[in-house]
Amino acid sequence: MECVTVDFADPAFLQDPYPELARLRESGPVTWHEPTGQFLAATHAAAGAVLRDRRLGRFWRDREPAGRYEPFNLLHRNQMMENEPPVHTRLRSLVARAFARGHVARLGPAVAATAVTLVRDAGPAFDLLADVAEPLAVAVIAELLGVPEADRPRLRPWSAAIVRMYEVSRTPQVEADALEACREFADYLRRLARQRTAEPADDLISHLVSVRDGSDRLSADELVASAILLLNAGHEASVNALGGGLVALLRHPAELARVRADPSLIATAAEEMIRYDSPLHMFVRTAAEDVTIGGVRIPAGASIAALLGAANRDPAVFTAPDAFDVGRSPNPHLGFGAGLHFCLGAPLARIELRAALEALLPGRLELAAEPVNRPTFVLRGYREVRLTRS
Repeated sequence: MECVTVDFADPAFLQDPYPELARLRESGPVTWHEPTGQFLAATHAAAGAVLRDRRLGRFWRDREPAGRYEPFNLLHRNQMMENEPPVHTRLRSLVARAFARGHVARLGPAVAATAVTLVRDAGPAFDLLADVAEPLAVAVIAELLGVPEADRPRLRPWSAAIVRMYEVSRTPQVEADALEACREFADYLRRLARQRTAEPADDLISHLVSVRDGSDRLSADELVASAILLLNAGHEASVNALGGGLVALLRHPAELARVRADPSLIATAAEEMIRYDSPLHMFVRTAAEDVTIGGVRIPAGASIAALLGAANRDPAVFTAPDAFDVGRSPNPHLGFGAGLHFCLGAPLARIELRAALEALLPGRLELAAEPVNRPTFVLRGYREVRLTRS
């Protein structure tokens, strides 16, 4: 097994991580990364095994000092993504029961109408992220949860601050902002849940309040943690997938022409956007016992990171993996994860991506400036994508 020295904070790496990720794949399915003290799974097979092997899990440990990090810890110790069965099974079952009440199907027409309105109102020159992707994602999640219109502008800043805690490198100010966002967001959702308890509506918060499995139901902290997970995961993934995917599409004019000529390709184009420039690049799991992944022994207690962006360009699985192909099928990307923690909101994210493409593609669409990257790796995306449309 090779030890690798990739710098996840290097600006050149953050600008384009794929050449370095290819080098990691070529070094072996699993390598050791001394700076972060964890194993890295870079091939599709190894990353998939990390995501699916039940001996590898998410075992939440409160960040220390506990008093300082309690707002962050509270949200994570009570959410399904940071737990394994039986806790994960219970939480996911209860949230899935609320989801099963037709919320995703209900939102389809509204998502399409919102996307058309945002693109129309953006005018001939606009920022894809600020004017379309972010307000679309916020509108969809807010509508799903039942957040009143007047409160919706607060969601994006809260989400953006919280998810920066997941980066490999972060400053004390980033942490302070994230902790304050955790406090404010949790307090807001508790108030909203109390309102929905008194006056139920046809939204996910109302159903999370009332959902039961026999005598079991979500606690107040579990409800808040579940709602924030849905917003953070769904919002960040949708915004970053649309931003990175549309930039890729515009940089491949022949593929853009293909999907314009044949709108039935929009569904496969959306999947390719998620594969080609993955919005989530790293998902870390911990070994509950000794386990072998990619021929490498991972000792109990050790962490191993599935590098999803590397896996999604593995030539052992994808023909011409560095090419953007709007008709790619099959496309077994790992952009939504796999196994027990497969993204519960994947159907909603797909609806958003397809609706945005359908609204954006008519007419002439061009990059007005070089897109500006966000200086992050775990959650990869752009800070600004200026476009012109005619």
